[in-house]
Amino acid sequence: MHMQAMGDARAWDEDKYRSSILEDRALEARTVFSTVFAPTTSKTTSPDVIVAASSDGSIAPYSIAACISATSSSSSYSGYPLGPSESKWHHQSVLDCPVAEPLCSLSGHSGPAYDLKFYGEGEDSLLLSCGDDGRIQGWRWQDISNAFASAVQHGTSTLQPLLEFKNPQQKGPWGALSPMPETNALAIDTQGKHIFSAAGDGYAYCWDMVTGRIITTFKGHSDYLHCIVARSSQNQVITGSEDGTVRMWDCRSGCCIAILDPFRSTKIPKQSKKMSPWVSCMALDTSENWLACGSGGGCLTLWNLPGMDAIIRIATCAPPQDLVIANNQIVAVGAQPSLSRFSFSGNVLSQVNCAPLSAYSVEVHPSGVTTVGGYGGLVDIISEFGSHLCIFRCKGL
Repeated sequence: MHMQAMGDARAWDEDKYRSSILEDRALEARTVFSTVFAPTTSKTTSPDVIVAASSDGSIAPYSIAACISATSSSSSYSGYPLGPSESKWHHQSVLDCPVAEPLCSLSGHSGPAYDLKFYGEGEDSLLLSCGDDGRIQGWRWQDISNAFASAVQHGTSTLQPLLEFKNPQQKGPWGALSPMPETNALAIDTQGKHIFSAAGDGYAYCWDMVTGRIITTFKGHSDYLHCIVARSSQNQVITGSEDGTVRMWDCRSGCCIAILDPFRSTKIPKQSKKMSPWVSCMALDTSENWLACGSGGGCLTLWNLPGMDAIIRIATCAPPQDLVIANNQIVAVGAQPSLSRFSFSGNVLSQVNCAPLSAYSVEVHPSGVTTVGGYGGLVDIISEFGSHLCIFRCKGL
């Protein structure tokens, strides 16, 4: 009887089987492009919530404690990737990782969501997102926190954004509008009440948070922008582009004041036509005197901005895709399953294997906890001592 039940095909559901195959493939190919820690009451306390933006357009907050509990109780997941040579093992581990349930649902983007930033501090801060649909969206963190309790009592409902900005479209013959360019990255200037966006049309935009209007457009790059940082102390903004250059802009005039080539570690004249590999990521230190840049050519360069000098060039095994400067260290991830820390003199301080085969996001909390997000929809949360607190997959739309 048991053998007959096992071989009985009368209850076979072809559509359900097809859907499960497509769901597994979509889950494996999903990518986390950005992660950010939610505001906490004290900078020294461990973070409670992490927000992730994914390639399916979803933006969702997750409880770190719940993810740690789910990982420790999961019977199917048994370890962490050991390196690029373990790709078959890693393929199975992605499918075995627990899928985390978000605390609430936010109205996402109609395409990949690329970046997340918090504007302000505490409960009154705004969570900002940008994506492939050319929109910048914002939610008040207090509203998101209130939605946590509402989701527990009444089930999950989608929280709509408090603000929304759209990239301008170019007008062609007979009034035809060009496609809306994507927004790839955001930078925050709370002093001036501005946000800066790096767009796919090669322009950077300065938005007034009060009126929601563009007040300055920074034009000069010959290709689309990957990254942007605000140097608020000098009233400057810095952009990195597919054209291989980093440009520094004066926010008052909108003029380019310097062009840097991170791959060649040189300052270049404005009329130069030399092309270098794309600039993938950038970060400023807290003093805003040091700028770290990642190049698609497989290197990191550290610049002293007051002197406009490239201090050190660090070769990397794979192109870096995101970096931060924390505690006088350059913390970088890229197209390999590794989290690397470098000193300002270029020495490798540590390398920790991480879950995503290709990592697109790294964030360091003041308490020392680090999060890495990337391919497979994976988020790896690493303690200040380098141990893995948990690994989970983000739930899709």
